[in-house]
Amino acid sequence: MKQHCSSILNTLPPHRLMALDVMRGLTITAMILVNNPGSWSAMYWPLKHAEWHGWTPTDLIFPFFIFIVGMSITLSVDSMRAKGFNHAYILKMGAIRAVKLLALGWFLALFFYNFRDPTFSWIDDTLLQLRVLGVLQRIGLVYIVALCCYLYLTPQKIALTCISLLAVYAVAMLYLPYPLPNGDVVNGLWLHGNNLSAWIDNAVLGSHHVYYAKAQPLPFDPEGIFSTLPAIASALSGILAAVYLTKQTDLKKQARVFILTGVLAVIAGYLISPLTPINKALWTPSYVLLSSGLAIITYAFCSAILDIYKVRAWGAPFIVFGANAILFFMFAAILARLLIMIPVGDTSLKGLIYGSINTLITDNPLASFVFSLLFLAVSYGVMYGCYKKGIFWKV
Repeated sequence: MKQHCSSILNTLPPHRLMALDVMRGLTITAMILVNNPGSWSAMYWPLKHAEWHGWTPTDLIFPFFIFIVGMSITLSVDSMRAKGFNHAYILKMGAIRAVKLLALGWFLALFFYNFRDPTFSWIDDTLLQLRVLGVLQRIGLVYIVALCCYLYLTPQKIALTCISLLAVYAVAMLYLPYPLPNGDVVNGLWLHGNNLSAWIDNAVLGSHHVYYAKAQPLPFDPEGIFSTLPAIASALSGILAAVYLTKQTDLKKQARVFILTGVLAVIAGYLISPLTPINKALWTPSYVLLSSGLAIITYAFCSAILDIYKVRAWGAPFIVFGANAILFFMFAAILARLLIMIPVGDTSLKGLIYGSINTLITDNPLASFVFSLLFLAVSYGVMYGCYKKGIFWKV
């Protein structure tokens, strides 16, 4: 294992800072782990999302990734500027990337066929029920807006934009009235299926094209239209963190400032939570402050461990996952669907594998977690093979 990790670290440029690479790898690894349990009904609580208000470690994964997207925008744009590329070219490449992310999201939404149901119709049950928005779609939309902000706004204006997005979202959610199907007009609600963001999703996307299609009274999407605004703020917080990172070369001072900033952001999130409750599905302002604060603290600890004290071997596997984050996400999503789609007797291939594990391990949550680890191990084998061969899929 030590030799394996050393071989990965030896491929990195000698003076490369590892903190962002490893944090990206940790985040995408956690995302795949929680997305692929043996059974959704048998999971340890840290691997579940909060039922509605509040948060669990799982609720931090997606905003951490959005935060990292923001940091990566700063570093990649600075690199492209140094190579002489103008803003028009950078924006063109960014737009192409955003479109690719949207297309990949729709591909995953359509990549399913129920072979065990003779009445299943791919056109009626999948194509015409297409979920318009989703994880990759949100990343694409957030990425292109955040990229424009970094290209054309000063850091001070980016900070103001970040605050303004959170303020506008909070005020609208609290005070803008919206009609319910029964004719009542309400405002200021933060309920499942009953809030302004849900009303917008239902009105624009329709009940058949959102994740919570059966939510009452208003079907909605956790990666919905209006809640994308505060998600953009999450990316802008990552941009601002990376701006400071590029200007402050003293890593110890950098880590101290990040930890202090992160703690203040978390405190601020909790202070405003009575007005805007911490909620991932609504991506509330308190949730943005909490998650961005914890993200910047996490980066500071990664920086201290990996780049200041040079304890690096443990981070090597996450370098492999982080170097191909989108490929890893796509591979895992396709593999997960195939395991469900392939019929084996009266169950699926996933059912057969999980059933075999559950026979050996009778503790259901543990068996479910072992399935997740097995899924992750298979994924690592494929991603490591790509890493060794120099296959890096950049969307």
